Amino acid sequence: MLVAGVDSSTQSCKIVIRDADTGAVVREGRAVHPPGTEVDPEAWWLALSTAVEDAGGLADVGAISVAGQQHGLVALDAGGKVIRPALLWNDTRSASAARDLVTEVGAAEYAARTGSVPVASFTCTKLRWLRDTEPENAERVAAVALPHDWLTWRLRGFGPGPTDRHGPDLDSLVTDRSEASGTGYWDPSTGEYDRDLLVRALGHDVVLPRVLGPGERAGTSPAGLVVGPGAGDNAGAALGLDLTAGDVVVSIGTSGTVFGVSPRPVVDATGTVAGFADATGSYLPLTATLNAARVLRSVADLLDVDDDALARLALEAEPGSGGIVLVPWFEGERTPNRPDARASLHGLSLASTTRANLARAAVEGMLCGLAAGLQAVREAGVRGQRIMLIGGAAQNDAVRLVAAQVFEAEVTVPEPEEYVARGAAAQAAWVLSGSRPRWVAPAHLRVEGSPHPGIQQQYRHYADRA
Repeated sequence: MLVAGVDSSTQSCKIVIRDADTGAVVREGRAVHPPGTEVDPEAWWLALSTAVEDAGGLADVGAISVAGQQHGLVALDAGGKVIRPALLWNDTRSASAARDLVTEVGAAEYAARTGSVPVASFTCTKLRWLRDTEPENAERVAAVALPHDWLTWRLRGFGPGPTDRHGPDLDSLVTDRSEASGTGYWDPSTGEYDRDLLVRALGHDVVLPRVLGPGERAGTSPAGLVVGPGAGDNAGAALGLDLTAGDVVVSIGTSGTVFGVSPRPVVDATGTVAGFADATGSYLPLTATLNAARVLRSVADLLDVDDDALARLALEAEPGSGGIVLVPWFEGERTPNRPDARASLHGLSLASTTRANLARAAVEGMLCGLAAGLQAVREAGVRGQRIMLIGGAAQNDAVRLVAAQVFEAEVTVPEPEEYVARGAAAQAAWVLSGSRPRWVAPAHLRVEGSPHPGIQQQYRHYADRA
């Protein structure tokens, strides 16, 4: 039997079709998403359809599950129509709304009730922004879904269009624990929505997706394909990596995330660590940065080199980049919560201003931002004995070496794979068989490198003053 796992990310849609018993990849497909921080959800549906076609279709597939970018706001009216383009996780226009909500409720109270203190990425802040800036649209909202919820609903034949067989049944919306925990109005400890916090954000109550348990079926497609519960992208990656206690993932993509599995809920009133749930019934304390791989791309463009040449330049420089520090908050930042911040470059001298030092400063700045997240996750109780680097930038030689110097822990790089899609495929196999699959774990490359505490010390000196 074959199963399909989907990763509907910020930039693209990937689908990987696997053998349900062994996890072996049979075929795969992909399609791009439009750029920007707000997107018509229909573009995701079209991309999913294109990716399925690129993968050879689903005629021989028994089950499918969708993992997707977290937090994004899909607002639906009473007829199931999308009211406005979805605001994505990396849309920071709701920063002031986040501040208002935290002021009204209190950071400690938010953390106690939802496991997290909302920042601009969270769904609840986008609902408050909608209420404040587009009140007519806010009044029309009858249901709120996240990207993976909406795609799962459409896969099952629901929606307002003529090809949606079952029509706009809003009560058929479903989600999972990991996605619900990123909304800012769901309690991971009780597994219940906090309707008071929802109404505080939007101004009125609405239909929310039913939260499915791990391995619980969402339903079937019109063609009889079993549909799994889906997950947030980080929870999908954790499932795909078969993450266990003692492991911490550092994922370097459009955003950077640091997360590990915890058997108990995590509450951080400072808001640094989000107390998310995972896709297995446990918890996934997580920190996130807005500025990750695109920091490298920006500096590579400045130096007029490709990614490989940037890595070679960075490896020509000594640790510490000759005293140059890049605080890489190009698009504001989530950790620390500086939505209006901008990047800054420090320590330049005539002697230090070289192409090699600038290249290395980009790598060190990006990783030092993630190292701060790693420290916060450890302080929340995640041991973090082994660091797994994943994401496109994990294949960069300079990123690997500097990670071993900055994180001061064992660093490994799992073999390149679409781990979010792998986790979604594992969910699909789970709902088919009734038990979580135990596929062969990916091979890991151990990165050799000596810690250089001075890199982080130098970075913190400037980041704390930014």
